[in-house]
Amino acid sequence: MPLPRKIVVHSVRGYSPDFDALVAVWIKEGVNFVGVVGVEAEKLEDVVDDISVGDGTNSYFMLTTAHPRESLAEAVAFAESLSGEHAGPVRIVEF
Repeated sequence: MPLPRKIVVHSVRGYSPDFDALVAVWIKEGVNFVGVVGVEAEKLEDVVDDISVGDGTNSYFMLTTAHPRESLAEAVAFAESLSGEHAGPVRIVEF
């Protein structure tokens, strides 16, 4: 079974450079949605966007959302509600 293409990041510590490497792996895996909830959710969302765009020569489209004032359950429910090309199971990643 392929890995889910939707990820909700439960940020418990906020940004660190290790996050950049995770995003690069997700792009290689074909992830098409990343939602972030918890510590520095908006900053982590910006990092996903920046890495996806890169220098603009080989951009990768990934839908992203930040849920700074929501619970993990609310962020997962949002991800599960996505349809069309963003339909499918959700993987939760604690970072």
